Amino acid sequence: MQTSLSVRPMTPDTVWLARGRHTRGSAEDVLRRSLQQRKDSQAIDDFMELPEDEAAPAERVFEARWRAGGDVTVRARLSVRPDAGEGHGQEWMLVAEAEQPWDHAWPSPAGLFWPEGPDTAWDQDAATHLALGEINPLPADDQETRRLLRNTVRGGWHIHVVVHEAMTTDDRGRTPVARWLPPGLRHRVVEHHAAPQQLRGLNWALRGTGVQVPRGGAVVLPGVPAPEGHDAQDFSVRAVFLDGSRPADLVDAVTRFAALPRPLPVDAEDALTALREDWHLLTLQEELERQRGLVAMYAEALEAMTKSRDLYREAAESAHEALAAYQESARTAAAGPRPSDTPAASPLQQLTRTFERFKVKRSAPAAGDEADAAAQRVTSEQ
Repeated sequence: MQTSLSVRPMTPDTVWLARGRHTRGSAEDVLRRSLQQRKDSQAIDDFMELPEDEAAPAERVFEARWRAGGDVTVRARLSVRPDAGEGHGQEWMLVAEAEQPWDHAWPSPAGLFWPEGPDTAWDQDAATHLALGEINPLPADDQETRRLLRNTVRGGWHIHVVVHEAMTTDDRGRTPVARWLPPGLRHRVVEHHAAPQQLRGLNWALRGTGVQVPRGGAVVLPGVPAPEGHDAQDFSVRAVFLDGSRPADLVDAVTRFAALPRPLPVDAEDALTALREDWHLLTLQEELERQRGLVAMYAEALEAMTKSRDLYREAAESAHEALAAYQESARTAAAGPRPSDTPAASPLQQLTRTFERFKVKRSAPAAGDEADAAAQRVTSEQ
């Protein structure tokens, strides 16, 4: 059974994730043109390209927002950076979040950022460099197949499906399963096909994953770690008819697998945090609410600083009184002892008592701490 070396937080059911690779030309230029076309056609409400970050000058970030299902607001963030491993091409990461649990019948966020069409260069899996939503034949060598499938289950960004062709297919059998999936899943699936003679080597390569491919059937790979509630038998299809008809059982298996609770993919946590906490594409109403929040925090900080000022002024006055009492007591002591039934408090005791009274007052309101905390909140919001 596959296990994870570390426990990752779960993917919220409101979130849609994808990661890929753009293989030629400037991804930024493609995104600018595509997003403008989507805005002109009212497929999205608005978009913006964030200013270059001095800390990461090679990374470009785009934000977009739209309404799905009629009135559900979706916010999405796509970042593009050079492919560090290849020296050419660019990797992209896309995180989208809706106000309600994600419905795979909604449009694919990747399809709204990137242009659709046969001559696109963005729909490639970043880990394996295989096409998203298309058929990818497995390597002829069993060792290469094993290495490929081992890499596919790492990271957790995409759903990998392996299909065994029981016999050589014609053009009708070359229809990818993604064509039959809901729109929200079409850019999240990598489909692998094994030739008729590869079944034995394929199942040898899958040893240790907990799944096997039936002859002429298919299986959804569980990934590492496997989703909660995953049972290999539930996502294994005994027969897939590659005749151009809708593979209903396979579509059902992929759709059910996509609905399982899954850990956040590798590197997705930071991207989701950036989407939620560093969002720039605000509506007028959101900007107004943000400014009102800042005004409230400024008022809170001012009130806390005023309390702190009053407290320190009171402390200074008390210190002056204590010092005057100490000086007076010192002069009296120098003039000689006075007969008395009750011993007078020493000058040092009087000064200590004064500061003890201030200490009690100081600890009760903790105004200085309130001022510091309020000032930090204001600074962080700016």
